[in-house]
Amino acid sequence: MRLAVLAGAALMAGGCASIQKERGHAEVAALVEERLGRKTRWNQGTPEDAEVARHLDALLKEDLTSDHAVEVALLNNPALQGTYEELGVSQADMVQAGLLSNPTLDGSFGFPISGVGSKEYEVSLVQDFVNLFTLPLRKRVAREQFMADTLRVAHEALATAAEVRKAYSEVQALKQLVELRRMALQAAEAAADLAVRLRSAGNITELDLASEQAAAEEARLELSEGEVAWVEAREHLNRLMGLWGPRTQWTVSEKLPPLPEQEAPLEHLESLAIRQRLDIDAARKQAALLWNALELARSTRFFGRVEVGVHTHQDADGPRLFGPTLSLELPIFDQRQALIARLEAQHRQGERRLTELSVNTRSEVRAACARLLALRGVADRYRRVVLPLREKVVEQSQLQYNAMQIGLFQLLSAKREQVEAYRGYIEAVRDYWMARAELERLVGGRLREGRATSTPSPTQPVQPAPPAQPGPPIQPAQPSQPAQPGTHTGHGQDTANGTETPHENPHD
Repeated sequence: MRLAVLAGAALMAGGCASIQKERGHAEVAALVEERLGRKTRWNQGTPEDAEVARHLDALLKEDLTSDHAVEVALLNNPALQGTYEELGVSQADMVQAGLLSNPTLDGSFGFPISGVGSKEYEVSLVQDFVNLFTLPLRKRVAREQFMADTLRVAHEALATAAEVRKAYSEVQALKQLVELRRMALQAAEAAADLAVRLRSAGNITELDLASEQAAAEEARLELSEGEVAWVEAREHLNRLMGLWGPRTQWTVSEKLPPLPEQEAPLEHLESLAIRQRLDIDAARKQAALLWNALELARSTRFFGRVEVGVHTHQDADGPRLFGPTLSLELPIFDQRQALIARLEAQHRQGERRLTELSVNTRSEVRAACARLLALRGVADRYRRVVLPLREKVVEQSQLQYNAMQIGLFQLLSAKREQVEAYRGYIEAVRDYWMARAELERLVGGRLREGRATSTPSPTQPVQPAPPAQPGPPIQPAQPSQPAQPGTHTGHGQDTANGTETPHENPHD
Protein backbone atom coordinates (compact mmCIF):
# COMPACT_ATOMS: atom_id res chain seq x y z
CA MET A 1 0.00 0.00 0.00
CA ARG A 2 2.87 2.35 0.80
CA LEU A 3 4.38 1.70 -2.63
CA ALA A 4 1.05 2.52 -4.21
CA VAL A 5 0.90 5.82 -2.31
CA LEU A 6 4.47 6.68 -3.35
CA ALA A 7 3.73 5.84 -6.98
CA GLY A 8 0.62 8.04 -6.91
CA ALA A 9 2.54 10.94 -5.36
CA ALA A 10 5.32 10.67 -7.98
CA LEU A 11 2.74 10.58 -10.73
CA MET A 12 1.09 13.75 -9.48
CA ALA A 13 4.47 15.50 -9.11
CA GLY A 14 5.42 14.64 -12.67
CA GLY A 15 2.10 15.88 -13.99
CA CYS A 16 2.36 19.40 -12.59
CA ALA A 17 4.12 20.81 -15.68
CA SER A 18 2.06 23.00 -17.98
CA ILE A 19 2.46 24.97 -21.21
CA GLN A 20 2.93 28.74 -20.88
CA LYS A 21 2.51 30.35 -24.29
CA GLU A 22 4.56 33.46 -23.53
CA ARG A 23 7.51 31.51 -22.15
CA GLY A 24 10.63 32.22 -24.21
CA HIS A 25 9.05 35.07 -26.17
CA ALA A 26 9.75 37.53 -23.38
CA GLU A 27 13.43 36.54 -23.52
CA VAL A 28 13.48 36.97 -27.31
CA ALA A 29 11.82 40.39 -27.07
CA ALA A 30 14.32 41.49 -24.41
CA LEU A 31 17.31 40.36 -26.49
CA VAL A 32 16.01 42.08 -29.62
CA GLU A 33 15.22 45.32 -27.80
CA GLU A 34 18.64 45.28 -26.14
CA ARG A 35 20.46 44.87 -29.48
CA LEU A 36 18.22 46.98 -31.75
CA GLY A 37 16.23 49.28 -29.51
CA ARG A 38 13.05 48.02 -31.19
CA LYS A 39 10.23 45.85 -29.88
CA THR A 40 9.02 42.57 -31.32
CA ARG A 41 5.93 40.57 -30.51
CA TRP A 42 4.46 37.14 -31.16
CA ASN A 43 0.97 37.43 -32.67
CA GLN A 44 -1.31 34.78 -31.16
CA GLY A 45 -4.77 35.90 -32.19
CA THR A 46 -5.37 37.73 -28.92
CA PRO A 47 -7.08 41.11 -28.39
CA GLU A 48 -3.62 42.69 -28.09
CA ASP A 49 -3.07 41.93 -31.78
CA ALA A 50 -5.56 44.67 -32.68
CA GLU A 51 -3.47 47.17 -30.76
CA VAL A 52 -0.37 46.01 -32.64
CA ALA A 53 -2.24 46.46 -35.94
CA ARG A 54 -3.15 50.04 -35.01
CA HIS A 55 0.48 50.70 -34.14
CA LEU A 56 1.57 49.37 -37.54
CA ASP A 57 -0.91 51.61 -39.31
CA ALA A 58 0.41 54.60 -37.38
CA LEU A 59 4.01 53.78 -38.36
CA LEU A 60 3.09 53.39 -42.04
CA LYS A 61 0.94 56.52 -42.17
CA GLU A 62 4.00 58.73 -41.66
CA ASP A 63 7.12 58.80 -43.80
CA LEU A 64 8.81 55.45 -43.30
CA THR A 65 12.22 55.54 -41.66
CA SER A 66 14.77 52.76 -41.41
CA ASP A 67 14.02 52.18 -37.71
CA HIS A 68 10.27 52.12 -38.36
CA ALA A 69 10.73 49.64 -41.21
CA VAL A 70 12.66 47.36 -38.83
CA GLU A 71 9.94 47.65 -36.20
CA VAL A 72 7.22 46.84 -38.74
CA ALA A 73 9.12 43.74 -39.86
CA LEU A 74 9.70 42.58 -36.28
CA LEU A 75 5.98 42.86 -35.59
CA ASN A 76 4.56 41.69 -38.90
CA ASN A 77 6.99 39.55 -40.92
CA PRO A 78 5.15 36.22 -41.54
CA ALA A 79 8.31 34.13 -41.71
CA LEU A 80 9.52 35.61 -38.44
CA GLN A 81 6.16 34.97 -36.80
CA GLY A 82 6.42 31.37 -37.98
CA THR A 83 9.90 31.17 -36.45
CA TYR A 84 8.45 32.34 -33.12
CA GLU A 85 6.22 29.26 -33.16
CA GLU A 86 9.34 27.11 -32.85
CA LEU A 87 9.47 28.23 -29.23
CA GLY A 88 6.08 26.62 -28.70
CA VAL A 89 7.38 23.37 -30.17
CA SER A 90 10.53 23.51 -28.05
CA GLN A 91 8.57 24.31 -24.91
CA ALA A 92 6.28 21.35 -25.55
CA ASP A 93 9.34 19.09 -25.78
CA MET A 94 10.67 20.56 -22.53
CA VAL A 95 7.40 19.95 -20.73
CA GLN A 96 7.24 16.43 -22.13
CA ALA A 97 10.73 15.71 -20.79
CA GLY A 98 9.57 16.72 -17.31
CA LEU A 99 6.64 14.31 -17.25
CA LEU A 100 6.80 10.86 -15.72
CA SER A 101 5.78 7.94 -17.84
CA ASN A 102 2.24 6.79 -17.19
CA PRO A 103 1.76 3.83 -14.83
CA THR A 104 0.43 0.55 -16.24
CA LEU A 105 -2.70 -1.04 -14.80
CA ASP A 106 -3.15 -4.73 -15.58
CA GLY A 107 -6.08 -6.90 -14.57
CA SER A 108 -7.65 -10.25 -15.31
CA PHE A 109 -10.79 -12.08 -14.17
CA GLY A 110 -11.60 -15.78 -14.30
CA PHE A 111 -15.07 -17.34 -14.12
CA PRO A 112 -15.77 -21.05 -13.46
CA ILE A 113 -17.13 -22.82 -16.53
CA SER A 114 -18.67 -25.92 -14.96
CA GLY A 115 -20.15 -24.07 -12.03
CA VAL A 116 -17.63 -25.63 -9.65
CA GLY A 117 -15.30 -23.27 -7.75
CA SER A 118 -15.34 -19.51 -7.38
CA LYS A 119 -14.32 -16.49 -9.42
CA GLU A 120 -10.64 -15.56 -9.64
CA TYR A 121 -9.18 -12.12 -10.31
CA GLU A 122 -5.74 -10.48 -10.53
CA VAL A 123 -4.91 -6.74 -10.53
CA SER A 124 -1.51 -4.98 -10.67
CA LEU A 125 -0.36 -1.34 -10.86
CA VAL A 126 3.18 -0.85 -12.24
CA GLN A 127 5.38 2.26 -12.66
CA ASP A 128 8.75 2.58 -14.43
CA PHE A 129 11.21 3.24 -11.60
CA VAL A 130 14.29 4.30 -13.63
CA ASN A 131 12.23 7.03 -15.30
CA LEU A 132 11.80 8.66 -11.90
CA PHE A 133 15.54 8.79 -11.16
CA THR A 134 16.51 10.15 -14.59
CA LEU A 135 13.85 12.87 -14.51
CA PRO A 136 16.11 15.73 -13.22
CA LEU A 137 18.77 15.16 -15.87
CA ARG A 138 16.19 14.82 -18.64
CA LYS A 139 14.62 18.09 -17.56
CA ARG A 140 18.02 19.77 -17.55
CA VAL A 141 18.77 18.63 -21.10
CA ALA A 142 15.35 19.83 -22.26
CA ARG A 143 15.81 23.23 -20.58
CA GLU A 144 19.16 23.71 -22.29
CA GLN A 145 17.56 22.80 -25.63
CA PHE A 146 14.83 25.37 -25.01
CA MET A 147 17.42 28.04 -24.18
CA ALA A 148 19.35 27.24 -27.36
CA ASP A 149 16.16 27.46 -29.41
CA THR A 150 15.34 30.81 -27.80
CA LEU A 151 18.74 32.18 -28.82
CA ARG A 152 18.31 30.90 -32.37
CA VAL A 153 14.91 32.55 -32.70
CA ALA A 154 16.30 35.86 -31.42
CA HIS A 155 19.17 35.56 -33.91
CA GLU A 156 16.64 35.15 -36.74
CA ALA A 157 14.94 38.35 -35.60
CA LEU A 158 18.25 40.24 -35.70
CA ALA A 159 19.03 38.82 -39.15
CA THR A 160 15.62 39.95 -40.41
CA ALA A 161 16.28 43.46 -39.07
CA ALA A 162 19.60 43.60 -40.93
CA GLU A 163 17.93 42.52 -44.18
CA VAL A 164 15.29 45.22 -43.72
CA ARG A 165 17.93 47.91 -43.23
CA LYS A 166 19.75 46.84 -46.40
CA ALA A 167 16.51 46.75 -48.38
CA TYR A 168 15.52 50.18 -47.05
CA SER A 169 18.88 51.67 -48.13
CA GLU A 170 18.34 50.15 -51.57
CA VAL A 171 14.91 51.82 -51.84
CA GLN A 172 16.34 55.18 -50.77
CA ALA A 173 19.20 55.00 -53.26
CA LEU A 174 17.02 53.90 -56.17
CA LYS A 175 14.56 56.70 -55.47
CA GLN A 176 17.38 59.25 -55.63
CA LEU A 177 18.77 57.63 -58.76
CA VAL A 178 15.36 57.80 -60.45
CA GLU A 179 15.13 61.52 -59.64
CA LEU A 180 18.66 62.02 -60.96
CA ARG A 181 17.93 60.11 -64.17
CA ARG A 182 14.72 62.09 -64.65
CA MET A 183 16.76 65.30 -64.47
CA ALA A 184 19.25 63.84 -66.96
CA LEU A 185 16.40 62.89 -69.31
CA GLN A 186 14.98 66.42 -69.20
CA ALA A 187 18.36 67.85 -70.13
CA ALA A 188 18.91 65.25 -72.86
CA GLU A 189 15.48 65.89 -74.39
CA ALA A 190 16.08 69.62 -74.38
CA ALA A 191 19.46 69.11 -76.03
CA ALA A 192 17.92 66.84 -78.66
CA ASP A 193 15.18 69.39 -79.44
CA LEU A 194 17.78 72.10 -79.78
CA ALA A 195 19.86 69.86 -82.03
CA VAL A 196 16.86 69.40 -84.35
CA ARG A 197 16.44 73.16 -84.67
CA LEU A 198 20.16 73.71 -85.21
CA ARG A 199 20.25 71.00 -87.85
CA SER A 200 17.30 72.58 -89.64
CA ALA A 201 19.25 75.83 -89.73
CA GLY A 202 22.32 73.98 -91.02
CA ASN A 203 24.47 74.85 -87.97
CA ILE A 204 25.39 71.25 -86.97
CA THR A 205 26.07 68.02 -88.81
CA GLU A 206 23.84 64.98 -89.07
CA LEU A 207 26.31 63.16 -86.77
CA ASP A 208 25.83 65.73 -84.00
CA LEU A 209 22.06 65.45 -84.32
CA ALA A 210 22.11 61.65 -84.20
CA SER A 211 24.45 61.72 -81.19
CA GLU A 212 22.14 63.96 -79.17
CA GLN A 213 19.05 61.98 -80.13
CA ALA A 214 20.79 58.72 -79.16
CA ALA A 215 21.81 60.26 -75.81
CA ALA A 216 18.20 61.24 -75.14
CA GLU A 217 16.93 57.73 -75.93
CA GLU A 218 19.59 56.16 -73.72
CA ALA A 219 18.59 58.49 -70.88
CA ARG A 220 14.94 57.48 -71.36
CA LEU A 221 15.86 53.77 -71.20
CA GLU A 222 17.99 54.31 -68.09
CA LEU A 223 15.07 56.06 -66.41
CA SER A 224 12.73 53.16 -67.25
CA GLU A 225 15.23 50.64 -65.89
CA GLY A 226 15.67 52.69 -62.73
CA GLU A 227 11.91 52.90 -62.17
CA VAL A 228 11.55 49.13 -62.54
CA ALA A 229 14.43 48.53 -60.13
CA TRP A 230 12.83 50.94 -57.64
CA VAL A 231 9.49 49.09 -57.80
CA GLU A 232 11.23 45.76 -57.30
CA ALA A 233 13.15 47.12 -54.31
CA ARG A 234 9.92 48.43 -52.75
CA GLU A 235 8.25 45.06 -53.19
CA HIS A 236 11.21 43.29 -51.63
CA LEU A 237 10.90 45.57 -48.62
CA ASN A 238 7.14 44.95 -48.55
CA ARG A 239 7.79 41.21 -48.34
CA LEU A 240 10.25 41.69 -45.49
CA MET A 241 7.72 43.83 -43.63
CA GLY A 242 4.84 41.45 -44.42
CA LEU A 243 2.70 44.18 -46.02
CA TRP A 244 -0.07 43.89 -48.57
CA GLY A 245 -3.10 45.89 -49.69
CA PRO A 246 -3.37 49.54 -48.61
CA ARG A 247 -0.41 49.17 -46.25
CA THR A 248 1.96 49.04 -49.22
CA GLN A 249 1.32 52.72 -49.97
CA TRP A 250 4.02 53.91 -47.56
CA THR A 251 6.34 56.72 -48.60
CA VAL A 252 10.02 57.48 -48.07
CA SER A 253 10.89 61.16 -48.06
CA GLU A 254 14.33 61.18 -46.50
CA LYS A 255 17.39 60.63 -48.64
CA LEU A 256 20.29 58.34 -47.90
CA PRO A 257 21.96 59.57 -44.72
CA PRO A 258 25.43 61.01 -45.20
CA LEU A 259 28.49 59.17 -44.03
CA PRO A 260 29.44 59.73 -40.40
CA GLU A 261 32.41 62.05 -39.97
CA GLN A 262 34.16 59.41 -37.90
CA GLU A 263 33.81 55.68 -38.31
CA ALA A 264 32.54 53.63 -35.41
CA PRO A 265 35.33 51.90 -33.48
CA LEU A 266 36.16 48.70 -35.31
CA GLU A 267 38.70 47.29 -32.88
CA HIS A 268 38.27 43.74 -31.62
CA LEU A 269 35.04 43.14 -33.51
CA GLU A 270 35.96 39.49 -33.96
CA SER A 271 35.98 38.92 -30.20
CA LEU A 272 32.85 41.02 -29.84
CA ALA A 273 31.03 38.88 -32.41
CA ILE A 274 32.10 35.67 -30.64
CA ARG A 275 30.82 37.04 -27.34
CA GLN A 276 27.48 38.43 -28.41
CA ARG A 277 26.40 36.49 -31.53
CA LEU A 278 23.27 34.64 -30.46
CA ASP A 279 23.67 31.79 -32.95
CA ILE A 280 27.16 31.09 -31.59
CA ASP A 281 25.80 31.05 -28.05
CA ALA A 282 23.04 28.70 -29.23
CA ALA A 283 25.60 26.39 -30.85
CA ARG A 284 27.63 26.44 -27.63
CA LYS A 285 24.58 25.44 -25.59
CA GLN A 286 23.67 22.79 -28.15
CA ALA A 287 27.06 21.15 -27.72
CA ALA A 288 26.68 21.28 -23.91
CA LEU A 289 23.24 19.69 -23.92
CA LEU A 290 24.45 16.90 -26.21
CA TRP A 291 27.15 16.17 -23.65
CA ASN A 292 24.54 16.02 -20.87
CA ALA A 293 22.40 13.70 -22.98
CA LEU A 294 25.44 11.51 -23.49
CA GLU A 295 26.08 11.42 -19.74
CA LEU A 296 22.46 10.42 -19.16
CA ALA A 297 22.76 7.55 -21.62
CA ARG A 298 26.05 6.37 -20.09
CA SER A 299 24.73 6.49 -16.53
CA THR A 300 21.78 4.24 -17.38
CA ARG A 301 23.42 1.87 -19.84
CA PHE A 302 23.41 -1.05 -17.36
CA PHE A 303 19.88 -0.37 -16.19
CA GLY A 304 17.12 -1.69 -18.32
CA ARG A 305 13.47 -1.15 -17.60
CA VAL A 306 12.75 -1.35 -13.85
CA GLU A 307 9.06 -1.52 -13.04
CA VAL A 308 7.82 -1.34 -9.46
CA GLY A 309 4.20 -1.75 -8.48
CA VAL A 310 1.58 -3.44 -6.35
CA HIS A 311 -0.31 -6.63 -7.05
CA THR A 312 -3.41 -8.23 -5.62
CA HIS A 313 -4.61 -11.76 -6.41
CA GLN A 314 -7.52 -13.97 -5.37
CA ASP A 315 -7.25 -17.69 -6.06
CA ALA A 316 -10.35 -19.73 -6.69
CA ASP A 317 -10.23 -21.58 -3.39
CA GLY A 318 -7.41 -19.73 -1.65
CA PRO A 319 -6.95 -16.52 0.32
CA ARG A 320 -6.70 -13.04 -1.16
CA LEU A 321 -3.04 -11.99 -1.68
CA PHE A 322 -1.61 -8.46 -1.87
CA GLY A 323 2.00 -7.28 -2.22
CA PRO A 324 4.68 -5.44 -4.18
CA THR A 325 5.98 -6.41 -7.62
CA LEU A 326 9.33 -5.87 -9.29
CA SER A 327 10.12 -6.35 -12.96
CA LEU A 328 13.69 -6.00 -14.23
CA GLU A 329 14.89 -5.79 -17.80
CA LEU A 330 18.24 -7.56 -18.05
CA PRO A 331 20.61 -5.53 -20.28
CA ILE A 332 22.32 -8.55 -21.77
CA PHE A 333 22.15 -7.71 -25.45
CA ASP A 334 21.16 -4.05 -25.63
CA GLN A 335 23.33 -1.92 -23.35
CA ARG A 336 22.56 1.25 -25.30
CA GLN A 337 25.77 0.89 -27.30
CA ALA A 338 24.16 2.32 -30.42
CA LEU A 339 22.53 5.22 -28.58
CA ILE A 340 25.78 6.14 -26.83
CA ALA A 341 27.75 5.95 -30.08
CA ARG A 342 25.17 8.13 -31.78
CA LEU A 343 25.28 10.75 -29.00
CA GLU A 344 29.07 10.73 -29.02
CA ALA A 345 29.06 11.40 -32.75
CA GLN A 346 26.42 14.11 -32.38
CA HIS A 347 28.42 15.77 -29.61
CA ARG A 348 31.57 15.80 -31.74
CA GLN A 349 29.48 17.09 -34.63
CA GLY A 350 28.14 19.89 -32.43
CA GLU A 351 31.68 20.85 -31.39
CA ARG A 352 32.80 20.93 -35.03
CA ARG A 353 29.81 23.05 -36.00
CA LEU A 354 30.60 25.49 -33.20
CA THR A 355 34.20 25.73 -34.38
CA GLU A 356 33.10 26.17 -38.00
CA LEU A 357 30.62 28.89 -37.07
CA SER A 358 33.22 30.70 -34.98
CA VAL A 359 35.94 30.53 -37.64
CA ASN A 360 33.51 31.65 -40.36
CA THR A 361 32.24 34.48 -38.17
CA ARG A 362 35.75 35.79 -37.57
CA SER A 363 36.52 35.66 -41.29
CA GLU A 364 33.24 37.31 -42.26
CA VAL A 365 33.77 40.10 -39.72
CA ARG A 366 37.26 40.81 -41.07
CA ALA A 367 35.97 40.86 -44.65
CA ALA A 368 32.99 43.05 -43.70
CA CYS A 369 35.26 45.54 -41.90
CA ALA A 370 37.57 45.74 -44.90
CA ARG A 371 34.60 46.24 -47.23
CA LEU A 372 33.08 48.92 -44.98
CA LEU A 373 36.32 50.91 -44.81
CA ALA A 374 36.90 50.54 -48.56
CA LEU A 375 33.38 51.74 -49.40
CA ARG A 376 33.74 54.60 -46.97
CA GLY A 377 36.92 55.60 -48.77
CA VAL A 378 35.18 55.44 -52.15
CA ALA A 379 32.19 57.52 -51.03
CA ASP A 380 34.42 60.02 -49.22
CA ARG A 381 36.61 60.34 -52.32
CA TYR A 382 33.55 61.09 -54.42
CA ARG A 383 32.38 63.72 -51.94
CA ARG A 384 35.69 65.48 -51.34
CA VAL A 385 37.41 65.16 -54.72
CA VAL A 386 35.37 63.85 -57.66
CA LEU A 387 32.18 65.89 -57.17
CA PRO A 388 33.97 69.23 -56.58
CA LEU A 389 36.09 68.59 -59.67
CA ARG A 390 33.03 67.82 -61.80
CA GLU A 391 31.36 70.97 -60.51
CA LYS A 392 34.45 72.94 -61.41
CA VAL A 393 34.44 71.42 -64.90
CA VAL A 394 30.82 72.50 -65.38
CA GLU A 395 31.58 75.97 -64.02
CA GLN A 396 34.53 76.48 -66.34
CA SER A 397 32.61 75.04 -69.28
CA GLN A 398 29.83 77.53 -68.59
CA LEU A 399 32.31 80.39 -68.58
CA GLN A 400 33.88 79.28 -71.84
CA TYR A 401 30.45 78.75 -73.35
CA ASN A 402 29.45 82.29 -72.37
CA ALA A 403 32.64 83.50 -74.03
CA MET A 404 31.74 81.42 -77.12
CA GLN A 405 34.96 79.42 -76.85
CA ILE A 406 33.14 76.06 -76.74
CA GLY A 407 29.84 74.90 -78.11
CA LEU A 408 26.65 74.11 -76.24
CA PHE A 409 27.03 70.37 -76.71
CA GLN A 410 30.39 70.42 -74.95
CA LEU A 411 28.74 72.18 -72.04
CA LEU A 412 25.97 69.58 -71.97
CA SER A 413 28.54 66.78 -72.07
CA ALA A 414 30.27 68.24 -69.01
CA LYS A 415 26.93 68.38 -67.23
CA ARG A 416 26.14 64.75 -68.12
CA GLU A 417 29.48 63.67 -66.70
CA GLN A 418 28.68 65.56 -63.51
CA VAL A 419 25.35 63.73 -63.23
CA GLU A 420 27.14 60.42 -63.70
CA ALA A 421 29.54 61.36 -60.90
CA TYR A 422 26.58 62.00 -58.58
CA ARG A 423 25.15 58.65 -59.59
CA GLY A 424 28.39 56.95 -58.59
CA TYR A 425 28.38 58.83 -55.29
CA ILE A 426 24.82 57.78 -54.45
CA GLU A 427 25.63 54.14 -55.22
CA ALA A 428 28.76 54.32 -53.07
CA VAL A 429 26.83 55.73 -50.11
CA ARG A 430 24.15 53.05 -50.58
CA ASP A 431 26.77 50.30 -50.61
CA TYR A 432 28.35 51.76 -47.48
CA TRP A 433 25.12 51.66 -45.46
CA MET A 434 24.29 48.18 -46.70
CA ALA A 435 27.79 47.01 -45.71
CA ARG A 436 27.31 48.62 -42.30
CA ALA A 437 24.02 46.78 -41.78
CA GLU A 438 25.73 43.52 -42.75
CA LEU A 439 28.56 44.16 -40.29
CA GLU A 440 26.04 44.84 -37.53
CA ARG A 441 24.39 41.52 -38.34
CA LEU A 442 27.73 39.74 -38.17
CA VAL A 443 28.63 41.18 -34.77
CA GLY A 444 25.12 40.71 -33.40
CA GLY A 445 24.37 44.32 -32.47
CA ARG A 446 24.37 47.95 -33.56
CA LEU A 447 27.58 49.90 -34.11
CA ARG A 448 28.05 53.20 -32.37
CA GLU A 449 26.97 56.17 -34.46
CA GLY A 450 29.33 58.98 -35.41
CA ARG A 451 28.69 62.57 -36.44
CA ALA A 452 27.24 62.90 -39.92
CA THR A 453 28.81 64.72 -42.83
CA SER A 454 26.96 66.97 -45.24
CA THR A 455 25.46 65.40 -48.34
CA PRO A 456 26.21 67.11 -51.66
CA SER A 457 23.46 67.39 -54.23
CA PRO A 458 23.67 67.91 -57.96
CA THR A 459 22.88 71.27 -59.48
CA GLN A 460 19.89 71.66 -61.74
CA PRO A 461 20.32 70.33 -65.29
CA VAL A 462 21.52 72.71 -67.97
CA GLN A 463 18.70 74.42 -69.81
CA PRO A 464 20.19 74.75 -73.31
CA ALA A 465 19.77 77.95 -75.20
CA PRO A 466 20.74 78.97 -78.74
CA PRO A 467 24.44 79.94 -79.02
CA ALA A 468 23.56 83.49 -80.04
CA GLN A 469 21.67 84.02 -76.76
CA PRO A 470 23.61 82.30 -74.00
CA GLY A 471 21.77 81.80 -70.76
CA PRO A 472 22.96 82.75 -67.29
CA PRO A 473 25.90 80.87 -65.84
CA ILE A 474 25.25 77.65 -63.97
CA GLN A 475 25.77 78.15 -60.26
CA PRO A 476 28.04 75.39 -59.04
CA ALA A 477 27.31 73.68 -55.78
CA GLN A 478 29.64 74.59 -52.94
CA PRO A 479 32.20 71.86 -52.36
CA SER A 480 31.79 70.10 -49.07
CA GLN A 481 34.49 70.48 -46.47
CA PRO A 482 36.74 67.45 -46.14
CA ALA A 483 35.71 65.09 -43.40
CA GLN A 484 37.92 64.54 -40.41
CA PRO A 485 38.44 60.84 -40.65
CA GLY A 486 38.73 58.91 -37.45
CA THR A 487 41.77 56.90 -36.56
CA HIS A 488 41.35 53.21 -37.13
CA THR A 489 43.56 50.51 -35.72
CA GLY A 490 41.81 47.79 -37.67
CA HIS A 491 39.05 45.37 -36.86
CA GLY A 492 40.03 43.35 -33.88
CA GLN A 493 43.74 44.02 -34.48
CA ASP A 494 46.09 42.90 -31.74
CA THR A 495 49.15 42.35 -33.90
CA ALA A 496 50.99 44.32 -36.53
CA ASN A 497 49.54 42.33 -39.44
CA GLY A 498 45.96 43.33 -38.60
CA THR A 499 44.72 40.02 -37.20
CA GLU A 500 43.73 39.09 -33.71
CA THR A 501 46.03 37.20 -31.43
CA PRO A 502 45.16 33.54 -32.09
CA HIS A 503 43.31 31.66 -29.40
CA GLU A 504 43.37 27.98 -28.66
CA ASN A 505 39.65 27.83 -29.48
CA PRO A 506 38.22 30.14 -32.14
CA HIS A 507 34.90 30.33 -30.27
CA ASP A 508 36.48 31.65 -27.03
